[in-house]
Amino acid sequence: MCVRDPSTVRQSLKVSTALLGAALWMSAAPAVHAQAQLRPVRAPQQAPVPVPAPPALRADQIDLLAKALINAPSHGFEPGAFAPDRALAQLDSRNGADRQAGLNQLIALTLRYAKAVHSGRLAPADFDANWGLRPAAYDPAPGFAAAVQNDQLAGWLEELSPPYTGYQTLQKGLVTYRDIAARGGWAVIPEGTPLKLGDKADPRIVQLEARLAVEDPTIAVDGVAVFDEALQQALMRAQKRFGLNPDGVLGKGTLTALNVPVQLRIDQIVANMERWRWLPQELPADRIQVNIAAAVMSVFHHDAPTLTMRAVTGRPGDETPMLQSAIHSIVLNPPWNVPSSIATKELWPKERANPGYLARNDFIVIPTGDGGSRLQQKAGDKAALGLVKFDFNNSYGVYLHDTPSRAKFASYSRLASHGCVRLEKPIPLAKQLLASNPEWQADAVDTTIASGKTVRAQLAQPMAVFLLYWTAYVTPDGQVNFRDDPYGWDRALVQRIAAAKAV
Repeated sequence: MCVRDPSTVRQSLKVSTALLGAALWMSAAPAVHAQAQLRPVRAPQQAPVPVPAPPALRADQIDLLAKALINAPSHGFEPGAFAPDRALAQLDSRNGADRQAGLNQLIALTLRYAKAVHSGRLAPADFDANWGLRPAAYDPAPGFAAAVQNDQLAGWLEELSPPYTGYQTLQKGLVTYRDIAARGGWAVIPEGTPLKLGDKADPRIVQLEARLAVEDPTIAVDGVAVFDEALQQALMRAQKRFGLNPDGVLGKGTLTALNVPVQLRIDQIVANMERWRWLPQELPADRIQVNIAAAVMSVFHHDAPTLTMRAVTGRPGDETPMLQSAIHSIVLNPPWNVPSSIATKELWPKERANPGYLARNDFIVIPTGDGGSRLQQKAGDKAALGLVKFDFNNSYGVYLHDTPSRAKFASYSRLASHGCVRLEKPIPLAKQLLASNPEWQADAVDTTIASGKTVRAQLAQPMAVFLLYWTAYVTPDGQVNFRDDPYGWDRALVQRIAAAKAV
């Protein structure tokens, strides 16, 4: 494919307000038509007034648009997805109708690109039910028209993408992994007995060193089949990047992570860049973020992390949803109102197999008033929610909470809940969130918990909470870190983007 140099000087193309407005309206017509399908048939209405547009597009503005479209792959889009070649060729035509058609096509490409880079490529119907984090509605046409008219097109293009370091560093990571793919990726390391410090003469040691060096430029490849301390340290760095136990041994889990094809790593980066577009354009400076895939929770104050802890998130089949909400209150010594699905599938079968199980574990049966009943586990040492529960509004019925089961926090694989988020250090978090409420200082929290009474403590100000699914992110050392895709959401997102593109 031949790509025109966007810096080529062209004759300034004068465009009437009506023509450019018509081009803007043309690009929005499919969405208007789709909305019309949902309305009852009525008498014909007058055509909508086109979006006001400036009187001219200069040659340098056309070049700006062309450059942005040519550079679209840097945002994770397929090469050629927004290629302006045909539009630019028409703009260079001597025929006035062809030039106008080229202009219309360039504007339509620009608006489609703007929407994709700003708010993503999925239609609302394409979102999985558990992807509760959705981008705000966005129409790029008015902003584009104003940017052209006010000679601020460069700034408008620059501000389309998510304004977050996490997105920008993934862009750099995408370049790195596309370069690796262009060089042939990496070779698969064969299965075999685990490799460890001191091993010699195994040809897989040389293969391991070469594989690690592809992603780690600090490794000096010597091609000697000796598992020395330098190779052990390099392997431990890789294990940390994959969220694995950094034991310095090439076991099954580490081998699996190293043998993931480079194209799947690229897909992970692209999927995570897409999810960055679903966030609001400005995150609250004070917030809680949970990375579901990594099972880690962080508290931010003035945009800086002040408290980080391990978490336990939903196991596959009981996924923790992506969402945005705000913690409004904390329940101290909370009872557990058991969801009917858990009661039916897990607890009642245990009672039938071991009569008295429910009573021994402080479960009681509560009439519902409609002839039915539900299970509740009383607050106390055996309570599944532990000593603290953090409530926030959401349609999934999930929340953050304590747990009496502490062993899982020591694991590097912590996807084990029914969908709620268990916290490693919930009491310090509760005290931090309640600190601005004079009625709920630290000693009051301790006293209430010790009393065993169930009490709801209101936050002085709601605390924003985001449950996010990050499987690729960049650490301060510039290295891309990857996590497993436990729910298959990376794969599903890439497939849905491809399906939407094919329509």
